Amino acid sequence: MPKLLVVDDEPVICQSFEWVFGPTGVEVVTAGTVADGWRRVQDDRPDVIVLDLQLPDGSGMDLFERVRAADPKRPVVFITAHGTTEAAIRAMKLGAFDYLTKPLDLDHVTALLGRAFEAARLMREPATLPDDPAADGIVGRSRVVQEMCKQIGRVAPQDVNVLVTGESGVGKELVARALYQHSRRADRPFLAINCAAIPETLVESELFGHERGAFTGADRQRVGKFEQADGGTILLDEIGDMPLPVQAKMLRLLQEQQFERVGGREPITTRVRVLAATNQNLDDLIAAGRFRGDLYYRLKEVAIRVPPLRDRREDIPELAHHFLFRFAREADRDVRGFDPAVLDLFREYPWPGNVRELRGVVRESALRASGPVVLPAFLPPELTASRPAPTTDVPRPSGLDLAGTIEAELKAGAKGVYGRVISAVEHDLLVRVLRHTRGHQGQACEVLGIDRKTLRAKLRDLGIAVDRIVTERDADE
Repeated sequence: MPKLLVVDDEPVICQSFEWVFGPTGVEVVTAGTVADGWRRVQDDRPDVIVLDLQLPDGSGMDLFERVRAADPKRPVVFITAHGTTEAAIRAMKLGAFDYLTKPLDLDHVTALLGRAFEAARLMREPATLPDDPAADGIVGRSRVVQEMCKQIGRVAPQDVNVLVTGESGVGKELVARALYQHSRRADRPFLAINCAAIPETLVESELFGHERGAFTGADRQRVGKFEQADGGTILLDEIGDMPLPVQAKMLRLLQEQQFERVGGREPITTRVRVLAATNQNLDDLIAAGRFRGDLYYRLKEVAIRVPPLRDRREDIPELAHHFLFRFAREADRDVRGFDPAVLDLFREYPWPGNVRELRGVVRESALRASGPVVLPAFLPPELTASRPAPTTDVPRPSGLDLAGTIEAELKAGAKGVYGRVISAVEHDLLVRVLRHTRGHQGQACEVLGIDRKTLRAKLRDLGIAVDRIVTERDADE
């Protein structure tokens, strides 16, 4: 659960954040002074801090400086009255995430804090390589994934710009986070900007900031992301959608490490590492005159291609188990594995949405599962409809992916592995014996060497529906 600390001496402000964000799954803690705020920072370790500039026992800037010294990656959003916006702007130059002016606008607060929580996630959620011990990260042992990870390991410590390419849903953001977290700038901020999600007229202001009066509606100075992330790393996602005028300014920044705010004349120096990502073919955009070739080569000091899921099918069982165990842990559901037929379907499906689609299918299937094992009946219809008709020369696998199940459990750092693996083995054994006996439980007991009472108890505990097994067998035949 994300955690928000609100430091403000007005109780109504603190209560407003509790009322608005508490029901959304955000844990809100509050403080009314600099001293109490610092105690909350140390005790509660919030993901994001909302901080008033004027507090009874001092300035919010004093607390900000202590927070910044202890953890420069924690997003801090200032609350200010109109008369103190200059101080908030100075704080942003020192690395604050943004600031809000009183009276607070609910929609603006919600959108801003959403971006702040996302920034905190990008900086803190592990994006490890497959051989690292952490539970989350790049999953897969296929040759193409191993080669990609070797490239990440070589490039991450080098202070070079990297262009990450690949289809939608392959995990480009995960690669960018791995580059950041394994870099020498891992203790500095990491900001991600989706160039396609910002209106074209605002992209330049978002990246480089603007001076007061630079355009209609610019009623105050704004510090841009490049100035805010000085010394850190910026990910420019969907770089192919960046407007051409902004591309020219980006080229200068990469060449000279300098830029001006919109409407400004004073050059500002920044030391930001740039990672860019796109699912578009930039060569085609260059040929069409929609992307600058010189910028392309500046961004592509190193290029990393993330392979589509269809090129790494041997990773699918491990990925599926990884998502299943992660979801089961988060949702507190007792779902432990997949029927072998499900893994067959996963291997055969083309996955046009790549890893993102696989994650969604696993989540949906786990929610629909009525027992500890995901069966074909729990899959969305597009998965079962895509399976080709069975042929006599393609034998059905003889058992569940036991090695994959155990490996995924160990990699996830799970506890109680013995019980979950034994349950998965028992489920697979009972299903296959009942298929063999066409659902006849008496014959199944003879084959298994157990009594009817034990069999019924195991069927109940494992969520096995005998009639469904018979129906699936008849359909296969």
